[in-house]
Amino acid sequence: VQLQASGGGLVQAGGSLRLSCATSGLTFSSHATAWFRQGLGKEREFVGSIRFSTWSGTRTYYADSVKGRFTISRDNAKNTVDLVMNSLKPEDTAIYYCAAARVPTMSDRVSDYDYWGQGTLVTVSS
Repeated sequence: VQLQASGGGLVQAGGSLRLSCATSGLTFSSHATAWFRQGLGKEREFVGSIRFSTWSGTRTYYADSVKGRFTISRDNAKNTVDLVMNSLKPEDTAIYYCAAARVPTMSDRVSDYDYWGQGTLVTVSS
């Protein structure tokens, strides 16, 4: 499994940005994918996750800090998992990582994810 995040950059507060995670070796029905972020001097924290099951369809789960502003989606044709970020705040500044788990979890814990991309930097100016 390989993951590669892209799309980071500098944006003003209130603006929007779209991150994309290119994946290979993933089966969306068997793996969960998620976005995490790590600010300078901070621990890596959960942003949101997405999983698919034939029983419940596609489910997403978000951290309270981004709920209503960020949206995770999956493009099966392109094998990407995107994170659309709206109404960005300076406190959203961080390196954003995409991650995948071997099982279809909805966990928000770093330790539950087995594969990680290299990260992409998002800087939100005030």
